Amino acid sequence: MTKPAKPAVRPANTHFSSGPCAKRPGWTLEALSDAPLGRSHRAKIGKTKLKQAIDLTREILEVPADYRIGIVPASDTGAVEMALWSLLGARGVDMLAWESFGAGWVTDVVKQLKLADVRRFEADYGELPDLSNVDFDRDVVFTWNGTTSGVRVPNADFIPADRKGLTICDATSAAFAQALDFAKLDVVTFSWQKVLGGEGAHGVLILSPRAVERLETYVPAWPLPKIFRMTKGGKLIEGIFTGETINTPSMLCVEDYIDALLWAKSVGGLEGLIARANANADVIHRFVAANDWIANLAVKPETRSNTSVCLKIVDGDVAALDADAQAAFAKGVVALLDKEGVAFDVGHYRDAPSGLRIWAGATIETSDMEALMPWLTWAFETQKATLSQAAA
Repeated sequence: MTKPAKPAVRPANTHFSSGPCAKRPGWTLEALSDAPLGRSHRAKIGKTKLKQAIDLTREILEVPADYRIGIVPASDTGAVEMALWSLLGARGVDMLAWESFGAGWVTDVVKQLKLADVRRFEADYGELPDLSNVDFDRDVVFTWNGTTSGVRVPNADFIPADRKGLTICDATSAAFAQALDFAKLDVVTFSWQKVLGGEGAHGVLILSPRAVERLETYVPAWPLPKIFRMTKGGKLIEGIFTGETINTPSMLCVEDYIDALLWAKSVGGLEGLIARANANADVIHRFVAANDWIANLAVKPETRSNTSVCLKIVDGDVAALDADAQAAFAKGVVALLDKEGVAFDVGHYRDAPSGLRIWAGATIETSDMEALMPWLTWAFETQKATLSQAAA
């Protein structure tokens, strides 16, 4: 097999990781020069910065005025855990999972909280479970966009407006790239390290009035660590949602988030961010449609993510290999892209089927995504040549 020729054009930004994700275009350390380093986050300047981050989040995500927004510890994971441990147990719960993080929330609820009345709705990678069987008189926990499967809910139409239970939505790779229907969501969590390319370690927790009512009227049967407590004396601790964080935040990371939010405003806010992600994902989807060796892991087009696009190698020779050899082939493709310095961190998530995972969020320039596509072909053909030589 002839050795494939390398493409002539390389992406200008080669960071296609699904988290932490690429910084916004034009970002430099100078963007953080106004961070109040060495100052207390409880000083006026610290509170002002934290409040600015919350206010910009509300403006750009179009969060209703009566929803609370808080900056919390431990990334999206911390935000989800705060919700699960503080809110669940008041009624039965339906758990939805179709990838590794959703499966992780199932484990927490079943094995850690040990709730007795739990129903599980699960699907293999690439699919959604049957959402029509979910009972919204119960609490419901789900991910909006499965980061490790590239499968998302197309909309919130499956959630009734007159539900009795709470909807708890992990939206970490959807927020700022997909339209979240807040009227149907009682708890929304995300990390700003995803679509906006912010620095890690901080999460955002958004609560509807119904979620606040639950917090103020229900006391879980288990003890809550201080880092999870959102009420005192039966009342919401409002300061958490005005910038008085539970623990000490990194003001450098907060400044970076503010910078990303201001950039988001400059590109048209939520509408502009969604358009950028859609354009990037469309480049990949067109490439997949034109090449028979690769396919989208998400089976139905309407469920395909526009951020964490997960791909599988379906070439006949590769598909004939056993699972370990298929995984080794995919890792070889990823390693070639890394070695050439054209795409970093595009391997499948460790629990997901073997293949590629390419971040298409708003901080990626479409021109870079277009430049990457020929390199995928080159890496596949190069790895295929290696496979052929080994077989000979």
